[in-house]
Amino acid sequence: MASSSSSGLTFKLHPLVIVNISDHYTRVKSQMHPPINEINGSDGVETGPASSSSPPPPRVYGCVIGVQRGRTVEIFNSFELLYDPSTHSLDRAFLEKKQELYKKVFPHFYILGWYSTGSDAQESDMHIHKALMDINESPVYVLLNPSINHAQKDLPITIFESELHVIDGIPQLIFVRSSYTIETVEAERISVDHVAHLKPSDGGSAATQLAAHLTGIHSAIKMLNSRIRVLHHYLLSMQKGDIPCENSLLRQVSSLLRRLPAIESEKFQDDFLMEYNDTLLITYLAMFTNCSSSMNELVDKFNTAYDRHSRRGGRTAFF
Repeated sequence: MASSSSSGLTFKLHPLVIVNISDHYTRVKSQMHPPINEINGSDGVETGPASSSSPPPPRVYGCVIGVQRGRTVEIFNSFELLYDPSTHSLDRAFLEKKQELYKKVFPHFYILGWYSTGSDAQESDMHIHKALMDINESPVYVLLNPSINHAQKDLPITIFESELHVIDGIPQLIFVRSSYTIETVEAERISVDHVAHLKPSDGGSAATQLAAHLTGIHSAIKMLNSRIRVLHHYLLSMQKGDIPCENSLLRQVSSLLRRLPAIESEKFQDDFLMEYNDTLLITYLAMFTNCSSSMNELVDKFNTAYDRHSRRGGRTAFF
């Protein structure tokens, strides 16, 4: 397998595809590997012996669909496939039926490739890849690594392309890695934000949710700061001549820096100050509302206590 692709294609991956693959893997894993120790009725007797070694994780398979505009490939959605591990083949009838159904709902989407789970591409994956070439002559392979690695900061997603290389005088198709970016639309951003603000199932308080939200923002800012420092150190080294000059990277940095003056315009300052003042006004109104509510509760309590004391036969001085 080669290190990187040379096709020049730009891949954009939507979060819905990652969620679908993760959900597919979770369901299959829970169905294939139930809890080892089972409780027999109400007697509380374990009928299943404990196994010393855990079974290997299952692999799931499916198709990814989307659109290709020129050199840009955008993967929007995915659906599951039926796979026979003994013959390393797919259920073509099921695939064609699913393709027909999706074509009615999404007429502009086409099958761009397929997906699976695992730590790396295997030799048997090329059989599936070649089987889909009659639908797409250059399918993509999206691989999700379900194993948890706390030290890894990037998404456990790898996109492979197939290229024809000559190995030992024999032309062979091999998988090559391709870079990608995460692309979202308005509906996906709303959904992700809604999921992020869901109340915890354990009944966590609003303060706990706010702390988790602020922790996520702090982690994002910290990561952004570290990557800016790396980029700054790289540019300084390039300026000193310690590393060779890379024009493609310099063009990307220049494009990024050209966006900065857009947030220093007068219109941005006016809009920012207006939104900032509106936020302060809402904060002040909320504070006044809380003060008024507390004052009303105090007056109600005083009136209740004063009227009860008056009915007992005497008026007392109020200071």
